[in-house]
Amino acid sequence: MNMNDNKTALIPPYGGKLVNLTVSSEEMEELKAYAANLPTLRLSERALCDLELLAVGGFSPLDRFMGREDHRRVLDEMRLAGGHLFPIPITLPVDLADNGIRLDRDIALRTRKNELLAVMTVEEIYEWDHDEVARQVLGTQDVRHPLVAEMHGWGKHNISGRLRVLNLPVHYDFQALRLTPAQVRARLEAFGRRNVVAFQTRNPLHRVHEELTKRAAASVDGVLLLHPVVGMTKPGDVDHYTRVRTYKALVENYYEHDRVALALLPLAMRMGGPREALWHALIRRNYGANHLVVGRDHAGPGEDSRGKPFYGPYDAQELVARHEDELGVKALPFRMMVYLPEEDRYEEVSKVPPETPTASLSGTQVRDHYLNKGKALPAWFTRPEVARILGESYPPRHKQGACIWFTGLSGAGKSTTADVLTVMLMEHGRQVTVLDGDVVRTHLSKGLGFSKEDRDTNIRRIGFVAAELVRHGGVVICAAISPYRATRRDVRNMVGSDSFVEVYVDTPLEVCEARDPKGLYAKARAGAIKDFTGVDDPYEPPHDPEITLDTVHATPQGNAQRIIDYLTDLGFVRAPELVSDSH
Repeated sequence: MNMNDNKTALIPPYGGKLVNLTVSSEEMEELKAYAANLPTLRLSERALCDLELLAVGGFSPLDRFMGREDHRRVLDEMRLAGGHLFPIPITLPVDLADNGIRLDRDIALRTRKNELLAVMTVEEIYEWDHDEVARQVLGTQDVRHPLVAEMHGWGKHNISGRLRVLNLPVHYDFQALRLTPAQVRARLEAFGRRNVVAFQTRNPLHRVHEELTKRAAASVDGVLLLHPVVGMTKPGDVDHYTRVRTYKALVENYYEHDRVALALLPLAMRMGGPREALWHALIRRNYGANHLVVGRDHAGPGEDSRGKPFYGPYDAQELVARHEDELGVKALPFRMMVYLPEEDRYEEVSKVPPETPTASLSGTQVRDHYLNKGKALPAWFTRPEVARILGESYPPRHKQGACIWFTGLSGAGKSTTADVLTVMLMEHGRQVTVLDGDVVRTHLSKGLGFSKEDRDTNIRRIGFVAAELVRHGGVVICAAISPYRATRRDVRNMVGSDSFVEVYVDTPLEVCEARDPKGLYAKARAGAIKDFTGVDDPYEPPHDPEITLDTVHATPQGNAQRIIDYLTDLGFVRAPELVSDSH
C-alpha cells in the first residue's frame, strides 16, 4: 500500500489561515435589517452546500463563488487566478430573467424556505459554456454522467462577489458531528499525533473499509479522520441518515477511540473522478489531514453510454500523487483485498484468486444481495450492526418505490398503456400514482406552453414529484412526451437509477399524427401551436431505455404485461407464487 513513511510531519493546512466569511455579532442585526429590502436569490441544494463550505473555510483559499478569471484558469489549469491549486469550479449559476440581479448591487441569498443566509455584492456577471465545463472538468459530455445532465438545468450566467454570511444552513441531524474545519483541526490536534489519514466515503462502511482504514492510520502512526460526505452524493446512494448511523456504530464498537475522529462533510459531490479526488485532498488538508485514502475509480459515476467507466481505475490516485508535495497531502491508494476464511483475516492482493471472497461489493451489489433478495450479508463482508441498520432502513424490494417513465411522441400510446399497467399493478398489491399529461397540465404545469424552457420546467416538476413518491415507497407512472435526453437523464438521477424504469413508446410519427386524439398535430401544422414536438421541434429517442414498446403491432395489455414481467424480475412486483408469502 506504499504507506511506509511514518516520518512525514503534519504540514500546516493548505494555505495556512482558514477563510471565515461569517459576520460578527455586532454587524449581524444591522445586516439582517438591510437584507430585508434586497432582491432575493434562493439557492439550490448544491449551492447551499458550496456556500457552507466557502463560509467555514472548507474551500480555502477560495472565499467566494468563482469569478471569470478564477473560473477560466480552473478549467484550463486546475488553479485559481492567483496560482493556488484548485481543480473544481465552484460557481453560482443564475437565470437573470428571474430576479433583480444587477452589477454592483447587493442581493440576499436565501434557502428555498426563505431563510436568510448571506448578502452578496454582485461584482461579476458572466456567461459560461455548459459543454466546455463538462468536457474540461468531467472529461465527458455524456448525459449519463449525473452532473452533465444536471447542468442542463442551470442558469446560463454565473455571478460572483463578496460574501457576508449571517447564518449557515441549519442542520438538525447529527449536530455533534457537524464540525467546521477549525473544530476538526482542534480535535485532531488533541490526539497528539503528527499524521492524520482522511477517508472519503459516500457509502456504508464494510469490513474491507474497516480493515483498510485501520491499516492506513497504523502505517503512519496517525489518527484516522473518518469524513463521510453528507451533502449531495451519487443519485441512488444510501441516504446519509442511514449511513451515519452505521459509521457511529462502527466507531463506537470496532475502532480504537484514541485513533479515530468522526466528522461529517456537507459537500456537494461532482462525481468528477481524478479532479474530484484532488479536490477531496485539498478539502481534507483544510480539515487538518495530511494523508488521504484514494479509492479505485475514486468519485467515479459508473459507466457511460457505451457501457465503459468514465474514468480509469487508477487515474485519480495518479493525479493526487503528482500534486501531493505541493498540496501537502500524501495519497494512500486503496488496494484490492480478499478475505481468507480459514485464517479469518484479510490479505492485500494484486489479483483475486478464483473462488475467493473479494471483501468488496458495490452499493448496487449490496442492495441486490441483501435489500432486494432478503439474504443476510456474510459476516466477512459487514458487521452485524451495519447489517441491522441497513435492514431497518430499507424494506424488501416489493415494498420499495419505483418510477415507470413513459416517453414518446404525442399520440404514441403512452397513456393508454399506462392505464392498463396501473390496473395490473394494483392487482399485484402495489398502490400507484399516475402523472399523465392531463393531470400534469391541471395541477403542476398550468400556464406553461410548448417552448423548450417550459417543457424542461414541466418535466423537472414531474420528476421532483415522482422522486418524492418513490422515496416514500410508492409506485408512480409518468406518461409525458419528455423529448430531451438530458432532462430525462436528470429526472432519472432525481429518482435514483435503481428505481427508475424508462419505457420508450416507439410509435412512428405518421402513426401518431394519424391518431391525433387531441388535435394537437393539426393545430401545430396550422401554426396555432409553436415548437410542438414532432412538427417543428425534434424528439430525442432514448439511447438505452429499459423497455421499448411497439403500439402498432402489440396491444396495450400485452405491452403492460411486458412491463409487469420486467418489474417482477427486478423484485418490485412479487411473482404469483410468492404473493401468499406474508414475509
